[in-house]
Amino acid sequence: MPKNEARLNRVNEELKKEISHVLMFELKNSKVTGLISVTKAKITPDFKYAKIYVSILNSKSVSKTMEGLKESAGFIRSQVAKNINLRITPELIFEIDDSFEYGARIDSILKDLNTKKQDDEK
Repeated sequence: MPKNEARLNRVNEELKKEISHVLMFELKNSKVTGLISVTKAKITPDFKYAKIYVSILNSKSVSKTMEGLKESAGFIRSQVAKNINLRITPELIFEIDDSFEYGARIDSILKDLNTKKQDDEK
């Protein structure tokens, strides 16, 4: 693993932790509802941008929550800048991570197939 890649991975992990903390304890945006977990952070090699993948559960409206996150990106970025010592604090781009739902959908399809197979064998 190249030296820079190891650094990017460390920064990604640190961003993930810090943004999770800000979302849990410091963000006060009424649009942001539900349980939001940061599933992944991916910073560009030039450290200018970071895509933050979030999973949203029990939200009143996922689209409103995403809108709220995008509106709060500046505040979240300033909190990250205070706590993580980087020359450049990346601009945060929030993306919805639907891999959890995707996995659950595949799981239910597999269960249905198993049930059908067992019914066919009877």
